[in-house]
Amino acid sequence: MATSYITTVKERCRMCYTCVRECPAKAIRVATGQAEVLGERCIACGNCVRVCSQDAKQVRNSINDLEALLVSGRRVAACLAPSFPAAFPDIPFEQIVGMLRTLGCDLVLEVSFGADMVAREYRRLLGTTNGHRYIGTTCPAVISYVEKYHPEMVGSLAPIVSPMVATSRMAKKIYGDDLAIVFIGPCIAKKAEAASRHVEGDVDVVLTFEELQQLFENRYLSPDRVEPSAFDPPYGGAGGVFPIGRGLLQAANIEEDLTNGEVVATQGRAQVLDAIREFADGDLGAKLLEALCCEGCIAGAGIRNTLPLFSRRRLVRRYVCGRLESLDQRHFHENLFKAEQVDLSREFEADDQRIPAPAADKLREVMARMGKESPKDELNCGACGYDTCHEHAVAICKGLAENAMCLPHTIVQLRKAVREVEESNRQLAEAQDALMQSEKLASVGQLAAGIAHEVNNPLGIVLMYSHLLLDACPNDSALREDLTMITEQADRCKKIVAGLLHFARQNKVIRSPSDIRDLVDRSLRAIHLDDNIEVRVEHHLDDPIAEVDRDQIVQVLTNLVSNAAAAMEHGGVLTVQTSGNADRVVLRVSDTGTGIPEENLKKIFDPFFTTKPMGKGTGLGLAVTYGIVKVHCGDIRVQSQANPGAGPTGTTFTVSLPRRE
Repeated sequence: MATSYITTVKERCRMCYTCVRECPAKAIRVATGQAEVLGERCIACGNCVRVCSQDAKQVRNSINDLEALLVSGRRVAACLAPSFPAAFPDIPFEQIVGMLRTLGCDLVLEVSFGADMVAREYRRLLGTTNGHRYIGTTCPAVISYVEKYHPEMVGSLAPIVSPMVATSRMAKKIYGDDLAIVFIGPCIAKKAEAASRHVEGDVDVVLTFEELQQLFENRYLSPDRVEPSAFDPPYGGAGGVFPIGRGLLQAANIEEDLTNGEVVATQGRAQVLDAIREFADGDLGAKLLEALCCEGCIAGAGIRNTLPLFSRRRLVRRYVCGRLESLDQRHFHENLFKAEQVDLSREFEADDQRIPAPAADKLREVMARMGKESPKDELNCGACGYDTCHEHAVAICKGLAENAMCLPHTIVQLRKAVREVEESNRQLAEAQDALMQSEKLASVGQLAAGIAHEVNNPLGIVLMYSHLLLDACPNDSALREDLTMITEQADRCKKIVAGLLHFARQNKVIRSPSDIRDLVDRSLRAIHLDDNIEVRVEHHLDDPIAEVDRDQIVQVLTNLVSNAAAAMEHGGVLTVQTSGNADRVVLRVSDTGTGIPEENLKKIFDPFFTTKPMGKGTGLGLAVTYGIVKVHCGDIRVQSQANPGAGPTGTTFTVSLPRRE
């Protein structure tokens, strides 16, 4: 299994997919919302480390390896990458060298001399290409990307070691083969490069600048606690500009002539990928492509500080200019001449990590799952970490991504889920209200049944004797008026008791196919309406047949029509409408009466609640209506406007019933 130099701290990962977006190799697999770096696919460029705001990406730490090397008894040479001025902006180089010597390093070398060696090799290579095209190999992440994702181009990799390896080989030539080499730089990919079998034994340990700072802190080393010291020879020259974009070209005195296009230099994730693709297609037309995965090594993921890019450039440039002014040119060229005897060649090998493209039908299925039914649905917003919806779908097919990474689709699904929850909450609230109302009705029904049973017998006797007395009483008797009132009130009590019994028995539904229009007509015929009330009947039912309890629905309509008529004491318009669809029928009773005050709307279905004057109503009509509708598994709603200042007043009751049981 391939070594993984970058891992994810799952507890810190927030599913932002920034690492996926910035990974040039798409070596990050998202599973169950967690980003996992795949070691075999990773090129260790460190982009994911650099962009993760939650510090969820963790780099393999080599401090313990260095600690072990320092106590091993071997002589240790620390090789400092030329980007160190950008990593330690406030520390003079003499103090940095002194701190490394205090750590236990026997030698401290400038990798910039190795860069000078490499620059000379590139100048020679470019002069003898014989039509061969090359990709620069100073950036180990670019090397790894070509080996893994463009293995057919391995032969185009310039067969020259990096400045790190060149410095190591030169140091061993000067100071002995037993020298242990520690490279310290801004690049995570250098760890992978040092482990390659093609440069095996050249570099023992690779530390990032961040790890070096951590080691200084662990040892409580600060610049003011060490003796300043100079680098050990050989000293670097123009190779010090290597970490800046196009630095190789300047150090090698190679001109990037825009008129002939023989040399192309680029840096940064997107530009490098485009350049390599064009190089592979033969469209670049260049003899040499010099590419750096970062915006120059000064922007490597192994640098801790937050200085802007151009401030880092300035620091490196200022250091190089100062070194060049004091550089002993004679000794520099003597060392460069000695370097002719150092082998700077290396080989590369393909490590194909490409995954076959998914089948077209599988891709369409994945796109459909993300709501991408047509090209207009492909927003290509990049929120998933992939440039296009198509690339995201391909990654899903390859097992590298999930549907949930598509933010627009997830938002649509979330809104749908919210609507479903809201609807469920509404239905639950209605069910709770219905349950409470049913409990009220059940309690009142038991009470009503008990009262009716106990009152009915004595009431019958009162009714019989009051009528007998009234019949026997002469018309001119002074008692006749009193007896008449007794019989009228006894009859009213009889109706109330009958209503109580009827209310108590509303618990069964006997359904049968019924014509809703006919039920409306029957209910209107059963009620006497004043001449000043205009009745309008509007049927909008294509199919008027529904399975309902005829008598109970007639009672519902009768109650609603009676209440509407009572609300229009001075006349008005009574409208009864029918409508519906294949599943439900709707009955709507509207009036232009006085309306129901808002504070009463929540109480109108409560048993015995009435706004009618004493003796005009029992408060059971709407309670009975509510119970009938609910046992039909239906719904009843009311809308009312009782404020004349806000517009026409009136009330509308809407009853919705299932068409079939």
